Amino acid sequence: MTARRLKASLRGWGGVGAMTLALAVTAVFALLLPLSSARGDGSTGTGGQGVGQGIQAKADTCTKPQDQSPAPSSDESGTTIKAIKERGYLSVGVDQNSYRWGYRDPNNTEKGSDLEGFDIDLAHEIAREILSDPKAVRFRAVPTNQRIPAIKSGKVDMVVRTMTITCTRLKDVAFSAPYFLTGQQVLAPKTSGIKGYDNTLAGKRICSAAGSTAYDKLSADKKAGALISSADITTTVPNQLDCLVRLQLGQVDAVVTDGALAASQAAQDPTVELKGKPFSDDYYGVAMKLGADDLVRRVNQVLVDYRKSGGWQASYTKWLSATLKADSPSSTPPTAHYK
Repeated sequence: MTARRLKASLRGWGGVGAMTLALAVTAVFALLLPLSSARGDGSTGTGGQGVGQGIQAKADTCTKPQDQSPAPSSDESGTTIKAIKERGYLSVGVDQNSYRWGYRDPNNTEKGSDLEGFDIDLAHEIAREILSDPKAVRFRAVPTNQRIPAIKSGKVDMVVRTMTITCTRLKDVAFSAPYFLTGQQVLAPKTSGIKGYDNTLAGKRICSAAGSTAYDKLSADKKAGALISSADITTTVPNQLDCLVRLQLGQVDAVVTDGALAASQAAQDPTVELKGKPFSDDYYGVAMKLGADDLVRRVNQVLVDYRKSGGWQASYTKWLSATLKADSPSSTPPTAHYK
């Protein structure tokens, strides 16, 4: 790519483009590196004791993965929660590069380098209810393709990172009831001829994050013939934000990701936009270790309380309402059903 072309592709970003590049650089150097503790003690945040293994839902009977979580409970006598209380903090895997979900705002001089966003608010709320202190949480940066390994290895107690509940993932981790509803969507330049998830993707290079629901959908649809055969889906990246950077540099023609994430990325870069309607229903859940039913039930109770108190709606209004349409199905928390 010539310098002139690169300059043209970046023209018009202003502050939001600078933030995008700053976040991308952060992503390169921070993959799997511990973040600073919200308590200010410099901990690596790698705590988290192992728990017994169990199966939350069998794949052959899983038709509605978002409804497979156990009923809420305020009981804190289980071994997983006891270990967290004895330790004194919650270890949470998050993103630090997703605008308005989990990110560090380089323009925010008041709060310094604190993480902020919709998922970060939820993590603080879980810590507040379980440990009576919203700051009793240590964050660990986890790339998209390392979310499940981080949970299974015990590096984190849970992952709060725009993680879609699926039947396949239920084989490896346990999920809370859903806390957000979105759907897969196409993100492309406004000047592109791409209209949505249709034949206008013919011959186009599509980027998705490795280990993401988007890639699974693209791969399955390509095999089933539901996605036009000439679409190139070979470009995958560790973190979803890297797809936006590749799109901006002209290395790919489109990105497929959750619509809520794509809307936030469109807010960063006004030269791109969502194309077409969502073509799936994706429910985000808090992911935890298999067998940690006491923690899963307790988090489900936190979600019940968070909705009733208005905390969920307040966080949505603060972080996401500006990028999602008023009639978006994401504007209210999804109804929870339990197994």
